[in-house]
Amino acid sequence: MDIVINISSGLCLFTGSFLCISGGIGILRFPDFYTRMHAVGVTDTLGAGMILIGLMMHSTDFLVLAKLVMILLLTLLISPTTSHVLAKAALHNGLVPELTPDALDQTSLDLKKKGKTSSNP
Repeated sequence: MDIVINISSGLCLFTGSFLCISGGIGILRFPDFYTRMHAVGVTDTLGAGMILIGLMMHSTDFLVLAKLVMILLLTLLISPTTSHVLAKAALHNGLVPELTPDALDQTSLDLKKKGKTSSNP
């Protein structure tokens, strides 16, 4: 039984570390602020969650387990909220996302279908 817990804990720790590293690579590789923020927000929330779950499996003390659960719950609540607020603040301050020509064409088609023009937001 102890070997199963150690293997599953190691797997969670490895997966969480991989997700955090891939989020760091996303910061370097993605073209604009919004895609970078999305990559980091998603991978760091899931990565931190997996690392905390892996640490919970190793915990033998109830107090340590309770603290890790509290940290996990706060991380799952706070990280997506801060990502959303950061994106909304960037958009409010005039930072527009970089769109490819295909995405611009699709956006204009979507606006025409809804009966809006690009001059009337």
